Amino acid sequence: MVRDIFEHAVKALEQSGNDNSRFDAAQLFEKAFGVQYELADKSAPADEKAAGLFNGYIEKRQSGYPLQYILGEWEFYGLPVKVGEGVLIPRQDTETLVETVIRKSRTQRPVIIDLCSGSGCIALALERELSPSAVYAVELSEQAAEYLKQNIELNTSKVSLTVGDCLDKTVIDSLPKADIIVCNPPYLTGDDMRSLQTEVTHEPQSALYGGEDGLDFYRDITRAYKTRLKHNGMLAFEVGHTQAEEVMEILIQAGLEDVRAYKDYCGIRRAVVGFYTEGQNVRVY
Repeated sequence: MVRDIFEHAVKALEQSGNDNSRFDAAQLFEKAFGVQYELADKSAPADEKAAGLFNGYIEKRQSGYPLQYILGEWEFYGLPVKVGEGVLIPRQDTETLVETVIRKSRTQRPVIIDLCSGSGCIALALERELSPSAVYAVELSEQAAEYLKQNIELNTSKVSLTVGDCLDKTVIDSLPKADIIVCNPPYLTGDDMRSLQTEVTHEPQSALYGGEDGLDFYRDITRAYKTRLKHNGMLAFEVGHTQAEEVMEILIQAGLEDVRAYKDYCGIRRAVVGFYTEGQNVRVY
């Protein structure tokens, strides 16, 4: 019966150390059977083909393979986002960055640049919420860029994609001056990388590792892009849970103004924002 297969899956996930076993099983059930478990006839015999798919998904999940990769799609800020191997999984932490940028934006119909864009989730969410005049997404990984292209199409978006290194001068010079430059860069430290949870090891290390102290990209992107901001332009970063003070100092030392950190729903300072005032003493170092 359907109920027996489902409950066996929940138990199997629990035994593998999964703390969200019932939620994960329900998500994978819907993918395999094409119906939500809550709406399924639980006393009916399980379709053999769908049951085989379901059990295969459960086995992958037991091994620590990310739920989002098995599903192939995840929701971010109310938008569907295609994901898979080679692209960072959108997380709720990053919704704090999006909410902060929306709240602090000083410009109507801004020009937005999203660096280290990955799946494009930030660019897509800001496009929908801020009605910008243009959004540019920059992503180095060709594998991740393929998902970004799919997500632009899936969400009927007008985001413009540049596949390249956001720190390459050619890429920088190809972008217009922006009202908002936003980035969720790789920010895990060397110690973080040496103690990753099994699930996270499946995600691209290039999207995770930010140098031994985790701050390499904050320094480099601030240096490269602060003068690409228009007057009153915003530079906004997602930061690791202990990095807010250090990233704020990087922006302050670069000459940005009104530099502040903003908390997520767990009280962790997760977004750091600074503003460029035209004619101020922005230091090039």
